[in-house]
Amino acid sequence: MLSAFISFATGTSWGTYAIVIPIAVPLAFEFSQGQVTTLVLGTIAATAGGGVFGDHCSPLSDTTVLSSLGSACDHMNHVRPQISYALVVAFVACIIYLIIGMF
Repeated sequence: MLSAFISFATGTSWGTYAIVIPIAVPLAFEFSQGQVTTLVLGTIAATAGGGVFGDHCSPLSDTTVLSSLGSACDHMNHVRPQISYALVVAFVACIIYLIIGMF
């Protein structure tokens, strides 16, 4: 959720990866005693998924702006449906990540 918030606020997924991955992945390795477990893989996936979610839903994102320009529609009319669909997928993904985190 932190990755999604940062990416939504900044409008960039790559900037989010640069901020969050150096913090989250070593922390996940520490919790798994230096082994690649489902916790480490889930952390990487959650960081990447949150970055993509925020990038696609942010009105500040270059890909969102270019998509609305390319389709010749109002910018916010392009953003609103993206957010509604992405929130459903993000909710399901959060539940799955919570289940993965229990094991």
